[in-house]
Amino acid sequence: MRICVAPGGHTLRTIANQHRVDIAELLALNPTIRDPDRNIQGEPVKLPPFVTPANNPIPPVCPPDPPSRYLDQWIPLTPLEQMEKTDYDVLIVGTGAGGSAVLWRLCERLRESGIRIGIVEAGDLLLPMHSFNIPTLNLERWRQLFENPKISIPIGMRLPDFPAGTLLHALGGRTLFWTGVTPRMHGSALLKWPVSLEEMSAYYNIAEQVMSVNRDYTKGSRVTEVLVDRLRAGGFTEASGLPMAVDLDVTKYGQVHSNVFFSSLDFFALSLNRRSFDLAVNARAVRVLHEKGKVVGVQVMTPDKRSFFIKSKNVVVSAGALETPQLLLHSGIQGGAVGHYLAIHSFTMAHGLLNREDFPEQLGTLGILIPQTSERQPYQIQLYGPGGYFWYKYEDEPLRNEFTVRFEGFGVVESRFDNQVYLDPARVDEYGVPDIQIRFSYSDKDLEVIQQVVRAIRKVSETIRAPFVSLDGRPKICLMPAGQDNHVSGTCRMSEDSREGGTNRYGEVHGMSGLFVADNSVVPLVGASNPTLSTVSLAIRTADYLISKL
Repeated sequence: MRICVAPGGHTLRTIANQHRVDIAELLALNPTIRDPDRNIQGEPVKLPPFVTPANNPIPPVCPPDPPSRYLDQWIPLTPLEQMEKTDYDVLIVGTGAGGSAVLWRLCERLRESGIRIGIVEAGDLLLPMHSFNIPTLNLERWRQLFENPKISIPIGMRLPDFPAGTLLHALGGRTLFWTGVTPRMHGSALLKWPVSLEEMSAYYNIAEQVMSVNRDYTKGSRVTEVLVDRLRAGGFTEASGLPMAVDLDVTKYGQVHSNVFFSSLDFFALSLNRRSFDLAVNARAVRVLHEKGKVVGVQVMTPDKRSFFIKSKNVVVSAGALETPQLLLHSGIQGGAVGHYLAIHSFTMAHGLLNREDFPEQLGTLGILIPQTSERQPYQIQLYGPGGYFWYKYEDEPLRNEFTVRFEGFGVVESRFDNQVYLDPARVDEYGVPDIQIRFSYSDKDLEVIQQVVRAIRKVSETIRAPFVSLDGRPKICLMPAGQDNHVSGTCRMSEDSREGGTNRYGEVHGMSGLFVADNSVVPLVGASNPTLSTVSLAIRTADYLISKL
């Protein structure tokens, strides 16, 4: 028997209709209520027992979902207080291309293991993907975000030898802002690496697959096709569309492909769906802890200067070619060559003006690579355009009678011991770490290469019929200040001889067991190519070596 209390305004008939009970049955159960249409507000009403028809059973009601752990942001974070209580097998410092590649490879190959993995980042959360994928950013707003002093630190303002040097602190590092250009390093450079060509080819294949490297970004773009034809006819036979780390697959079957430009956050996404790991942001590594030639952990500090000691059997430093040697040197890990052999590309820029009448109405995007082809041509040239529209969305490209093309020439710079990152004990940052100082100069050979690049850009300009034009009061061809290329490398380069490199052929720091480097620092000798693909390939290789040790 069931009993209900009649709500306001209800009669026995309305209750019968509400509960789908015959009115005669209700009158029989409730003899004190003679009039089925009388207002019976507040009176108890007897209802027949609920009977489920045998031929139409109704399942029991499911209990509500239990409360789950919620996220405060778009990626799970672990408090440093908790990380300090954990004994890690691998701790990664830095979340740029190298550090995130190591994380992905460990999570990919150790899915079912009990290996404990942690990763710390000096910066904060900024973007959940590459900045080019953010709908609200155009070129102007992109520059404003990149130059925000909360994330971008222009240390070159106090470094006369390296005036364009910049640090960037944010989850994902510089991969949030890079162009995505991913050529392989030329064989003339690879032959001098302590890694075989066959092994590098295998790891290039892995990196290109996971990063979605292809040449389709400008495929079908008429401005690119017309200028590639002109270049090839003019003797630049290797000219082609840029190899780019971009996912151009179409969204279908519920699998979304809207994250076009690759960044470290893609590695984080893959890792999160392979196995668990701990991540802390706003965690500046200030010292690598070691005992008797063996790494034991890392000291990190928060912006409010709280200090934490995170224990780990292995540490992978991926803080970039400037801050990695800074951390190692401050930790008393001198090594014969830590901080030395700093290398960049000489970076020459020019702009040319193309006649719009030479092209079809639908221009498309201009992105061309003229790669390094031999030691006799120690440079590469990249072409971008039209104007500032190499990448854009939600805005219309204006129709003009002329449009500009940007020439970027990258020349090989000799890897010399005298070019180095070192510490200035007279200047310390807010965490008590000595500031970075840089000693850098171009050699006579570097200056000759720069002259070769200038001649090549002039020839390219003539070949594509784009005479030089001066923009913003700059010279028509100018050498960009050192560090502007954002390709700094070599400061912990791989070498079997500790006098000629900071790490061995697997990225392990000489004389310090369990301490590895996985970023541009380890690139042994830089050709003319953009280094990111090589850095990711070497980082994956270092992770595989680390897995074999684990």
